[in-house]
Amino acid sequence: MDFVVIFGPPAVGKMTVGEELCKLTGFKLFHNHMAVEPVLGIFPFGSPPFGRLVNEFRRRVIEEAADAALPGLVFTYVWGLELPEDTELIGSYVDIVRSRGGRTRFVELYADLDERLERNTTELRLDRKPSKRDLEFSRANLLEFDRDYVMNTDGSRRTCAQDLIERHDHVRIDNTRLTPAETAALILRRMPQ
Repeated sequence: MDFVVIFGPPAVGKMTVGEELCKLTGFKLFHNHMAVEPVLGIFPFGSPPFGRLVNEFRRRVIEEAADAALPGLVFTYVWGLELPEDTELIGSYVDIVRSRGGRTRFVELYADLDERLERNTTELRLDRKPSKRDLEFSRANLLEFDRDYVMNTDGSRRTCAQDLIERHDHVRIDNTRLTPAETAALILRRMPQ
């Protein structure tokens, strides 16, 4: 199974690009909010039960997808590249796939802040991610993540995540001015087969 991890900052287009990539490849999409939203109805974001449940659900879905020999699974994630715990988590998912004979590919998206702030309010995002419907909170959260975390590689600062990323195929795409379909097509052109 191909395990495609699309990462980047909030509202960069991970889910919509993932959907388009799945249309082109026949892969299945497992966007992060598929695990987050059900748990948010019971436990607050960041609480220990929230973290345990979301991470266990993600892990089990990835295990089952790899065991079922799906051709591919596209997973989306806002990855704090400087956080060892985030890299350890993603590494554990990579290990699941590798232990079943699969391979991992990393797709890194980045876009201008103004564009991401606009995307943060799109109808599709709000429909698929109910926790983003409080636009004031969602905007503040996006800005807070930009201030507090490293979510893209840029060559200016090495992070602990780069050791993991560099062991696998990796494409980095500025999708500020690209549609999700254009971005997905570019991923396929740039990704080694």
